[in-house]
Amino acid sequence: MKKLKKTVAALAILAGLFAYANPAFAAVGDQGVDWAVYQGDQGKFGYSHDKFALIQIGGYNDKGLYNQHTYSSQVQSAIAQGKRAHTYVWFDTWGDLGIAKQTMDYFLPKIQTPKASIVALDVEDGVLASIPDGYGGYTSTAAEKQANTETVLYGMRRIRDAGYTPMYYSGKPFTLKHINYDQIVAEFPGSGWIAAYPNYDVTPAPNYNFFPSMDGIGIFQFTSTYISGGLDGNVDLTGITDNGYKGRNPSKPNTETPAIDAGKEADKVKGNAKEVGMTVKVNFSSQNYATGEAIPQWVKGTSYQIIEKSGDKVLLDGIMSWLSVYDVETLNASTATSVTNDSQTHIVQYGENLSGIAANYGTTWQELARINTLSNPDIIYSGQTLNVSGYQSVATSGYCIVEYGDTLSGIAAQFGTTVERLVSANGISNPNLIYAGQVLNF
Repeated sequence: MKKLKKTVAALAILAGLFAYANPAFAAVGDQGVDWAVYQGDQGKFGYSHDKFALIQIGGYNDKGLYNQHTYSSQVQSAIAQGKRAHTYVWFDTWGDLGIAKQTMDYFLPKIQTPKASIVALDVEDGVLASIPDGYGGYTSTAAEKQANTETVLYGMRRIRDAGYTPMYYSGKPFTLKHINYDQIVAEFPGSGWIAAYPNYDVTPAPNYNFFPSMDGIGIFQFTSTYISGGLDGNVDLTGITDNGYKGRNPSKPNTETPAIDAGKEADKVKGNAKEVGMTVKVNFSSQNYATGEAIPQWVKGTSYQIIEKSGDKVLLDGIMSWLSVYDVETLNASTATSVTNDSQTHIVQYGENLSGIAANYGTTWQELARINTLSNPDIIYSGQTLNVSGYQSVATSGYCIVEYGDTLSGIAAQFGTTVERLVSANGISNPNLIYAGQVLNF
């Protein structure tokens, strides 16, 4: 087993070296991230060398179909930064082909990434399993494993037939208990996107000593703590993340693709062409504010809105600091001003989401979630009354996920902010009561 792991590591390293020598295989050995709602409207890369993002569009869970309201804006943000954007779908089916069909029927027409790009099925839960495993969980019988596998194969065939690159995401232990993985990679070679973490320390590069020894792995998710605060880190082992981006003009899906179009428009806005209202990211390479102070690491790679411009300097909301226009990159070229509304509440209309409502009131979905104590910002309903007074009209400058043993003062020191700001931004009534897994904005 150790010999196999060392062989995989050596091949991955050689692949990475070959990538630099031969641009035609530039994606082999590239690192990237995957995003869901927790990474905010613009997503967040870990490092300047990241090349791709796999972005959740939504999926099917125990409550049925759901949309991830951050999908389009995250695709736009990745494209605007010159990264390769791909898609994944949360895929709970309980071995039911009817659910698999409903999920594919719903999401395939909504894909915003290019034809041939990756559309992965995220299989971490929602399977048939009836044998107690002795640890509080369940293992699937042979018949249940086959039923679970058939729904995955059905979804991947639909993805392939729609012109995209299908992948299967999960961890090795879950897969061995519930899925006939050999059937998947036999029909779809190299389609495995498999997670295995050595620990929960910050891990900026893959540790191949913990490589999951399985066939057909195209992407290795090597950590959930790519950076401090939490972010999934992935490495492309085969060049599969080049799919959909091999030509100068990747073919677009048959549906409308406003995310790709907006991302390309934002990518064109360079230098002093940046204007008030645009959303920008602080470059990883930026060193100092316009006033001379060093830029903290937590500011870099994070998105903000330009609220004022003077010459070649811009003032960013959220951090209220001036930067050179050459130290920020445009993510959203729109300069539309927020709609002013004097009402104190908003009644949710059919089809609205929290992100769209927040935009109409000049705030963020995180801020509305905070003041309305929404535990799940994806779940709002027609007729619901939301409080839209008393919010802070600032962009969220970042987030972290609380780990066991963390304190608010320790988190504040780590991210260059204050306990008072964390308390205010997250509506915390008792700063001594935070819990592992809690998402904090800062």
